[in-house]
Amino acid sequence: MSKTKLLAAACALAAVTGCASKVENPVDYVTYRNEPLAKQVDVGMTKSEVLTVGGPPSTELNRTVRPGTCNNYVMEKDGAKQVYYVSFDANDRVDGKGFMTCEQMEHNERVQ
Repeated sequence: MSKTKLLAAACALAAVTGCASKVENPVDYVTYRNEPLAKQVDVGMTKSEVLTVGGPPSTELNRTVRPGTCNNYVMEKDGAKQVYYVSFDANDRVDGKGFMTCEQMEHNERVQ
């Protein structure tokens, strides 16, 4: 196996195992990883910066487990759609993101 393939496999495994508490489909990550929201949004960014990268969300909701808000987005690629959330703390800074809805993320936080 080439070094590049080995490195890619290791990165994919790390991405999947690092999200053990966040049930996400690794295929979604591979398919949509280069979309602006997934690639450019980082923890700590402001809500304004996220809106510049991703545009207006499909929906925005107030969080119930922690103070803040959460934006739901729908990414499209080759006719397929994928939900993606970006959550913000009380200071409008990104504190989470991933391939699920805000509602699913809130549910996961509630049951932890």
